[in-house]
Order: sequence, then structure tokens, then C-alpha cells
Amino acid sequence: MQLADVRTAAAADAATISRLLADVIRGSYDGILGEIPVRRLISTQCALPRIRAEIEIPGGAPGWLGWLVATDPDGTVVGAAAGGVPVPGEGELYALAVAEGSRRRGIGSALLAAATDRMKGFGAGEQRVSLPTESDPALPFYETRGFTPLTTTRLARAV
Repeated sequence: MQLADVRTAAAADAATISRLLADVIRGSYDGILGEIPVRRLISTQCALPRIRAEIEIPGGAPGWLGWLVATDPDGTVVGAAAGGVPVPGEGELYALAVAEGSRRRGIGSALLAAATDRMKGFGAGEQRVSLPTESDPALPFYETRGFTPLTTTRLARAV
């Protein structure tokens, strides 16, 4: 059962997306990557000025399709995703995160489906995602949705 609505992120969502991504990275990779790589991921993936700028330019940069957020029934942001079609025919999922307490409720699947629909609308026939580590806790999520390894940290599927 899907407990979230997915919509295009608004400027007011930028800080929430930044915090959500940082929390998910910390919670997912602290025991796997070590402190310095986790900090590096957070500083590159969760930078508020970058997220704010990206929200303001969906479709404005080549291949960039923007941020999506998933909200629960009371309007709280419980997930976020970002993607684009940087190469003709190839969609790229840049981020997909669901708050710890909201997982296993279809939110990640809803975000992935919405991002996939956007990518297909821009001509993607394939979708790719890169993971920070080969022992990534998100690997089973992607594998059950048809992604297969290109490398130990890069996955793809036909869409």
C-alpha cells in the first residue's frame, strides 16, 4: 500500500531534502564506509545551495529532470529522488532516499516509478544508478526492481 503522494519538489523543500539525504546517508553507510567517506558523501550530495539551485532549474540544464518528493498524508516529506537523462536514451537516478521510519511502505517504489516516468518521457529506454559501495544496503531494492550489475557499484535496467 502506497502511503505517500509524489510531487515535484518546491523551493521550500530544499532544506528538508538536504536533511533527509544526510540522515539516510549517515544511517545507511556509517558502519560500511567509515567516517570520512560518509562525511564526503554528505558534503557532496546534501549541499543545500546545490539542492536549492537544482530545484529551481528542472529542465533548465541539459539532461536534468529535477527533484521529486514523497509526502505522507499530513504533508511531511518522507522521501526524495532526483534524476535526468544525461545521454540520449539513458536515464540516470542521481538520488533516492526514504526516511528511516517510512521504509517498506512503497515510498521508494513510488519515487522510482515517478522518476522512471519522467525519464521515459524524455526518451530513456534504459535507467542507471550508481551506488557508493558494492555492499550497499539499497542493492536488494534495486535488484528486485529489475536492475542488474554493470559493475560492482553500477546497475542498469530497461524501462
